[in-house]
Amino acid sequence: MTLFMNIFITVLGAALGSFLNVLIYRLPEETSIILPASHCPHCRKAIRFYDNIPVISYILLKGRCRECHEKISFRYPLVELITAILSLLLFLKFGLTFQYLFSFIFVCALMVITFIDLDHQIIPDVITLPGIPIFFLAAVFAMNLRFLDAFLGFLIGGGCLYGIAVIYEWVTKREGMGGGDIKLLAMIGAFLGWQSLLFVLLVSSLLGAVVGISVMMVKGQDMKYAVPFGPFLSFAAVAYIFFGDYAIRLFLFMP
Repeated sequence: MTLFMNIFITVLGAALGSFLNVLIYRLPEETSIILPASHCPHCRKAIRFYDNIPVISYILLKGRCRECHEKISFRYPLVELITAILSLLLFLKFGLTFQYLFSFIFVCALMVITFIDLDHQIIPDVITLPGIPIFFLAAVFAMNLRFLDAFLGFLIGGGCLYGIAVIYEWVTKREGMGGGDIKLLAMIGAFLGWQSLLFVLLVSSLLGAVVGISVMMVKGQDMKYAVPFGPFLSFAAVAYIFFGDYAIRLFLFMP
């Protein structure tokens, strides 16, 4: 029974990952996420149901459209695979509970935000603005987080990044952080609580600095080169779900 549930949860995650690909592609274009049906981005032909099996169809078709034989981005199976793995890991952590359900929805939202921000350097308000109250309520009623912890997470999360953005713009006379990042951290804080924010900011800033400097060196850009921060915030938030308890003990020097 345990093996069956693990397989089911993994397959479910992959299937939902396929839907996340639709959101990643269509939300920035502000088109319907329902119609038209899934189609090749090159020839626009509808994808047959047996060519739309997560990960497997991509492998069988060797990464090409059946109709026009153009290459299909590796990102599609990658998103499906990552979503499947995260679904399984969250299930192993929480079991078949509301904690699993809302943690998985939260992670899916971060996945969509990450890839849209990488492509377009925007974080859609259609995810973060409703996400703040939804995940705040989920934190309190499903994740057993205290109301005050979630509320402070929302206030401090959005407030600290807003303060950093204002100071940075005042010092450098140019915008360094968009409003999308501020709303994203407010959503993260509302779901994970104020205790998560130090971990999230430290991990995302360190990772962002390493990746940003590396990219600038490779591309030969100066320090004004813009690197989206949303993916690093999202990665740190997911890491906190799995390792946050250990991190807090480490910060507080607890056994």
